[in-house]
Amino acid sequence: MTTIDGTATDLTPKAAPKRSRRRALVAGAIAAPLAFGAVGLSLAQTGTATPTPVEPIAIAALKPSAAIAAKGEVAEIYGNKFVVRDATGKALVETGPRGEGGSLVKAGEAVTVQGRFENGFLHAVLITRADGSKVLVGPAGGPPPGTLDWARDKVGLGARPDLPTLTGLVQAAGYSDVRVTGRGPRHLEIAAKGADGRERQLHVGFDGQVREMRTF
Repeated sequence: MTTIDGTATDLTPKAAPKRSRRRALVAGAIAAPLAFGAVGLSLAQTGTATPTPVEPIAIAALKPSAAIAAKGEVAEIYGNKFVVRDATGKALVETGPRGEGGSLVKAGEAVTVQGRFENGFLHAVLITRADGSKVLVGPAGGPPPGTLDWARDKVGLGARPDLPTLTGLVQAAGYSDVRVTGRGPRHLEIAAKGADGRERQLHVGFDGQVREMRTF
């Protein structure tokens, strides 16, 4: 086009930079599930991994483990920590951010606490009340919030672990007493016993790769 003073002006629409397009796509993918309201929130739960139930043992018998449980009465509360006791002794339970404020449990109530026992602490992942209701204390698992994988999980398009197949691969690798303890973006966190009887914490990718992370 030519202006009044005779200079030429190019009004041809210019293509947006590829980087900007990618950012727009990611932002749109993240924003989309939020627009779905309640539907998006309900679908978000499909990417979680519920911990394998563990039979509680006496508090005095607690030992280092990635998946262990104890049952007792809440004796004292200290912020996001509380003391659970039974006839054999007491254990200090750590609940992380979920328990800040000390309102997660009440003194005197009966609870079953499942989680990781290490360095004298029972790091709670799941708390079951006397009425059977459950409180997931640890992270729900899955991709970090705000990422594209997280957005795909929100709308039910994310990676879905095949639990029977993955736990079967762990057993085929020589492990026993397999218990799911959580989920990462593309892996399961699993507690299992090795051939020597010692417990391991395993990283099991959705592609079937099994890696030992630590030994208890």
